[in-house]
Amino acid sequence: MDALFLPLAGVVGASVDQVKLITCLLIAYPLGSVFIRIPSSQPAMKHLFNIGITLMFFFPVLQLYSAFFQLLASILATYYLTRYYQSSKMPWVVFCVVMGHLTVNHVIRSVYNLSYETLEVTGPQMVLTMKLTTFAWNVYDGRRPAADLDKWQTSKRVTNFPSLLEFLGYSFYFPGILVGPYLDYADYMDLINETVFKTLAVKGKSGRNVPAGRKRVAYRKMVTGLVYLGIFIVLGGSWNFSISLTPWFLEQSLFYRIAIYQMCGVFERTKYYAIWTLTEGASILTGLGFTGVSPSGETLWTGAANVDVLVIEIPSNFKVLLDAWNMKTNVWLRECVYKRVTPKGKKPGFRSSMITFTTSAFWHGIASGYYLAFLTGGFITTIGRLARANIRPLVLPAAGAPPSIAKHAYDVVGTVITTLLLNYAASPFMLLTAKDSLITWARLGFYGHILIGGSMAFFYAGGTKFFRGLQTKQASKFAANASPISTPVHEKQFMVPPSFDQMVAPQK
Repeated sequence: MDALFLPLAGVVGASVDQVKLITCLLIAYPLGSVFIRIPSSQPAMKHLFNIGITLMFFFPVLQLYSAFFQLLASILATYYLTRYYQSSKMPWVVFCVVMGHLTVNHVIRSVYNLSYETLEVTGPQMVLTMKLTTFAWNVYDGRRPAADLDKWQTSKRVTNFPSLLEFLGYSFYFPGILVGPYLDYADYMDLINETVFKTLAVKGKSGRNVPAGRKRVAYRKMVTGLVYLGIFIVLGGSWNFSISLTPWFLEQSLFYRIAIYQMCGVFERTKYYAIWTLTEGASILTGLGFTGVSPSGETLWTGAANVDVLVIEIPSNFKVLLDAWNMKTNVWLRECVYKRVTPKGKKPGFRSSMITFTTSAFWHGIASGYYLAFLTGGFITTIGRLARANIRPLVLPAAGAPPSIAKHAYDVVGTVITTLLLNYAASPFMLLTAKDSLITWARLGFYGHILIGGSMAFFYAGGTKFFRGLQTKQASKFAANASPISTPVHEKQFMVPPSFDQMVAPQK
């Protein structure tokens, strides 16, 4: 079947594997329209449809025979462990089995030095790892008293164990099997049974409770994804982070290098924007992602999103940026790692945060660049927390008052610094090796380390005490000027913002 893809690969200048992947994502669009036409009264047909399409992707198209059976092995191991192993350690056993299997394949990929253009088992396995470990925790929560669960755990808990067919259908949900989006079992069964649509007062054209507007949103996503893909094909090959390793880059002035690097970061990310937006649109066609109806009557389909491009490229702060990037993975890390490693009755601490960052790094692979990127990201989160706790309260307006010039300046400076640090910290993630990462940082004048180190030194050497003193004086001034019948100053103006651990926890 490669003969069908070789000419196209030559035209666009991409590998055959990349062309195959995009083809599968595009084929999922018409197949999504077929899937949603299968009546909810025949759930077995929907499960079989998912399994059948996944088999088509892996066998004749991608020719990943071994990869499919490896995924199947992890699925069956998870199914029987969660069903028959009643211990409270069950989710961690599943986690070790599934993550360990993924890590072995990451090692194999590294040994063979496979490029990102080569499609093999680790990509789909990363998505499946999130699904299977989440399912294990959902089953565990289904065995716990409801009073011990938080809102997310209560809504996602599994109390009726699925049949093997249902679990295979969930695991092999075809629009997300290759690159996501990851979804939990409760959302999958809502999709199969069309539960989320049954509260709608207005029926769709077919007479069923499937809301209108789905195709319009989905195909708009497809066009958007193809635009991102086009940008990456045309510009990403020349303007990417590896440009820092060329002699030309070294010949430029430091400020020009830094400026060019910001542009390269945008083009580097377009490949992720492309695949996540394409798969989001295909998922919407199956009915996934429905989040309600707007006041104007327009249906909303944001539940399958995995990225918010505008927030990433124009971020107000680093935490908001992280929340908008690979959003489903952030949910998984928060719900299945960050919360779960925190002892009962205690708030998450530094230990919980570091375990979460380490898990994220291992999930991505074993390349040294990943660990440099996540370690740097942890320090960036720290200085973000310090700035938010110490500087931001001083520029917040009183309740009901418009933002001041100082607040606008704070936001602009925050956006610029966040963007600079994003591209600095992300470069090891793309370059993969510590050697290339350190060369790149040196050629950028280590500006990220200067910003991070300088900020931490400032705050810990007396800056925090100084700004807290200003906050106290400001609070006293407002209190002195307030009349007994005046509207009190908004309490958030002087509250200590979330702790470091709350800030680093991935939020949906």
